[in-house]
Amino acid sequence: MRRRDFMTAIGGAAVAWPLAARAQDRGRSYRLGCLLPTEDGSPAWLAFLDELRLNGFIKDQNLTIIPGGLDVRRDQVDAKLVSLLRAEPDAIVSGPDHYTRVVQQATKSIPIIAMSEDMVLEGLVASLSRPGANTTGISLLSPELDGKRQDLLIEAVPGIRRIATLLDATRTGQEHVKKLQSAAAARGIDVDVFGVATSDQALPALDAAKTSGAGAVNFLATPLFTIGAQALLARVVARRMPAMHQWPETAEEGGLIGYGPRFTGV
Repeated sequence: MRRRDFMTAIGGAAVAWPLAARAQDRGRSYRLGCLLPTEDGSPAWLAFLDELRLNGFIKDQNLTIIPGGLDVRRDQVDAKLVSLLRAEPDAIVSGPDHYTRVVQQATKSIPIIAMSEDMVLEGLVASLSRPGANTTGISLLSPELDGKRQDLLIEAVPGIRRIATLLDATRTGQEHVKKLQSAAAARGIDVDVFGVATSDQALPALDAAKTSGAGAVNFLATPLFTIGAQALLARVVARRMPAMHQWPETAEEGGLIGYGPRFTGV
């Protein structure tokens, strides 16, 4: 399975707006910069390029993708951005939230197309209808489906009495967690919570969940569990733990269940 990184096809209007703002002249070539953890050639990246093509921006014809902006690790963001700005892009595609915040701090004039779980809550834009400044994009709002995912997981594993919830400790609020625990408790099920701050902490957390006696695991919505998902899926299978994932494609690639919009079709 190809690694599932944090990237998806951003809608045509969101993409075309900043490029059109640069005066879409017939015969002109545009330069698009990226600051993303996604891999070149991944399904999400190919879907993104296809969306651009449908809106008249064709790679290697009237659109140049500035090299070096894909497969960027969190600790590489600052250095990669310096190189990207030197290339003078017409617009920059960024995400998740940390990547976008660094870009926003570096430029107030280059249009930014961002994607995150909640652009307003994370302070990236003032509102969805009027984002303001030089940033637009998409809020996934995936955490709103966490409760439904938990219900489906419980129904898929009859007789289960304890489940583990793996979450992003840097963004998941306590009230959100308490609602999930209360809903499960009403059905006689305990929820053990395991928070991680980086993607490399996910495997140890999963091992701890298995040791705790959890019979299944609910991965709450976060990019941490889609970056490097191949190793995570392999560990879930090895531990024989039924799992609920944010994206349906993850289930198709070896997970038990994925509930929500398709990763490449948001």
